[in-house]
Amino acid sequence: MSLRLACLLCLFAASVSAQTGVPVTGLVLDQTGAVLPAATVSLVDDAGRTVAAATASSDGAFQFPRVTAGRYVLRASYDGFKVASLSVRVGPRPPSSVTLVLELAAVTEDVTVSDALTPVTATAGRNVDAITVDADMLATLPVFDNDIVATLAQFIDPGALGNGGVTLIVNGMEVSSLNVSASAMQQIRINQDPYSAEYSRPGRGRVEILTKPGTQQFQGEAALIFRDAAINARNAFAATKPPEQRRIFDGFFGGPVGRGGKTSFMLSANDQVMQQQAFVYAAGPSGTIQDTVPRTSGEARVSASLTRQVSDANTVSIRPTYQYELDENRNVGGTTLASAATSFTHHEQQITYTQQTIFRPTLLNQFQMLLGHEREPTVSASAERAIVVAGAFTGGGGQSDLIRTETHINLSESVAWTTGTHLLQAGVQLPDWSRRGFFERSNFGGSYSFADLDAFAAGRPYAYTQQSGNGNIAFLEKLVGVYIKDDWQVRPGLSIAAGLRYDWQNYVSDRNNVAPRLSVAYAPGGRTTVVRAGAGIFTDRSGPMVIADVLQSQPGGLTRFVITNPSYPDPFADQAGAMAAPPSVVRLAPDLQLPQTVQYSVGVDRQLRKALTLSLTYTGARGYHLFRSRDINAPAPPLYLSRPDAAFGAVRQVESTGRQVSDTLQAVVRGKASRWFSGQVQYSLSRADNDTSGLNSYPANDYDLSGEWGPADFQRRHRFNLIGRSDLKVLDLGVSLSMNTGGPYNETIGADVYSNGRGRARPAGRRRNQLETTGFASLDLRASRALRLGVGPVARTLTVGVDAFNVLNRVNYTSFVGTRGSPFFGQPTAARPARQLQISARFKF
Repeated sequence: MSLRLACLLCLFAASVSAQTGVPVTGLVLDQTGAVLPAATVSLVDDAGRTVAAATASSDGAFQFPRVTAGRYVLRASYDGFKVASLSVRVGPRPPSSVTLVLELAAVTEDVTVSDALTPVTATAGRNVDAITVDADMLATLPVFDNDIVATLAQFIDPGALGNGGVTLIVNGMEVSSLNVSASAMQQIRINQDPYSAEYSRPGRGRVEILTKPGTQQFQGEAALIFRDAAINARNAFAATKPPEQRRIFDGFFGGPVGRGGKTSFMLSANDQVMQQQAFVYAAGPSGTIQDTVPRTSGEARVSASLTRQVSDANTVSIRPTYQYELDENRNVGGTTLASAATSFTHHEQQITYTQQTIFRPTLLNQFQMLLGHEREPTVSASAERAIVVAGAFTGGGGQSDLIRTETHINLSESVAWTTGTHLLQAGVQLPDWSRRGFFERSNFGGSYSFADLDAFAAGRPYAYTQQSGNGNIAFLEKLVGVYIKDDWQVRPGLSIAAGLRYDWQNYVSDRNNVAPRLSVAYAPGGRTTVVRAGAGIFTDRSGPMVIADVLQSQPGGLTRFVITNPSYPDPFADQAGAMAAPPSVVRLAPDLQLPQTVQYSVGVDRQLRKALTLSLTYTGARGYHLFRSRDINAPAPPLYLSRPDAAFGAVRQVESTGRQVSDTLQAVVRGKASRWFSGQVQYSLSRADNDTSGLNSYPANDYDLSGEWGPADFQRRHRFNLIGRSDLKVLDLGVSLSMNTGGPYNETIGADVYSNGRGRARPAGRRRNQLETTGFASLDLRASRALRLGVGPVARTLTVGVDAFNVLNRVNYTSFVGTRGSPFFGQPTAARPARQLQISARFKF
């Protein structure tokens, strides 16, 4: 009887379940274990119909309260991330809670600093030597001037940077400059999936930023940051402690639009003003020059976004931004005097359109378009001729007058298709398609160069350079990239990611820029250890400045000339006039190629415990066809008296003949090291050598490159970086520690031995970059306390904090002088800031 009753009860329960359904619950996380609040989760039946949709709560949880029996696909999406899908079977009983893990739609270099679980997995793109810092962690770290990117840039590998510096990705779109306020940042990543074909540069040189999306709940925050010289230490090169002050306001506000739950907005703003000082430490005819020069700078950023879920399968967003910068008395400091200052302003407006379309649960398309306009005037404080005395002082006028404009469009079109154990992606990118304008007036007043103070006192310059003519040009810069990649889960414990990329740039005839990529992750016999290996080719770009130089030197443009051993103070006293000096030109080498780097690595990721991982990685890189400049009309050896072609002065030829070799062994520990501390520790042992410092670098002797091979400018044998937080209950303690050994610099004699007008000759037998600076170390701390105001969902949070930068007040010297004839030879003429305190208050609601 009891058995029949139990069966009847089971049948009744099944019948009720079939009519009313059972709950399906789960979490939405990113690949670092951090939750993704406001992620959209859809429940799709076997016919491909979306039968229900939900939004993840602030803790990443979602729920479908009544789901009838059957087979379904759970699909989660979040702006800036790839869509994640998971099959689930629903029966008479509720299934176990599921976890949907979303990967970034565009990948970078990744270091996770979070209390969340950071599992080691045999997925090619989930290397745990990456860095991911979310908004909660950012709020506890000491961040100087609220510049989050600069704070995390210590984890970037300088050897992975291209001619344009750090590659910035905002919400999956490559941008030339950051115009997002700190409070609008949801997450920052560096170096995840380093061999992804989606990018032209290695992951170790990319920073990806994901901004906060609008939600269906009103939320926001406002922060005030203040710093004053009264509570700071004195700079090592300041005679007295001058007044300085910094004020920063930063905030964002977002929420729903209307009552349909389909539209949301986000507004963010940042405004900062700095009254600071530049410290001059130079040598003049009468002795040491020690001066303090006021310097005012400011910056304002405003951005907004409007996101609309047009349908279950279609989401669009529009994000306009505006940025303004001001920097007065720029470039002053060290051996550069106040008279050589310039003033710089920058205006930029952008609008970005993003559309994400889900054709079916396994097929996603994302389209992005950015339109922007920039204007950058640079004005010299003085129109006087510039005077450069090697290793002593730079005075006279700044000679840097220029107005640069840019109207550009960036496009990104990508498709992702999941089929079986493969995730296929393909895309077309226009990283930059711009009309660039240059109103060039730099060095129109001319510049004198002297070997040393004795030559200056005697009025014997070794060179005089000047420009004249028409400096107005406009041209189109075009960059195109296409890629295809396949992330293949071969079997549990083994995955392979393969890709192919092609990059093209106008003005460079090189078309052989195919870049294959491959990475493998293998877990040999367990899930706590993963062996990783990868290799790939990465293509660089020239940037617009060299193109402008080439076009401006063509007939009808600028006339550049170099006079060696000129008269002083009138360079034309012994000549008929400016036209008597033959013009100098800029050319691209006929066989110019875009630089390429072959990078390869092998490493081991180890799960030490639940939320703590260790990664050991060796990375090698070989750079080919690197850019350098050479004067192919320089006075010929052995006497170096006259130029081979008397019709021209200097003929700067931009070549791709440089090379570079680097090797790095890196150890990374990340996650929760103890009950009280979580963070990331990175140590690198490396060596990097090359024979060029980039596009604008020349060899000492244009006819002999044998002495150019030496340590790379960015070479630092040892690097140690740590960021993390400790929850001490009564307050949060954030820490950032950065240390590295010294870097190389050149030893020169100051004189113009080769009569090329550059004065960069080295002593006999000395190779490039043979001297070494002192090392760097800075410990930064932040103590903050969050005060909860109110209870429940309407509670507000007020966080007050004190940041201390360079707590130990170590003097970190910069600008070492390598000119033998200088009274400062082998010594520094500038230093990084001494200890500084910063006070902040942040209100969140």
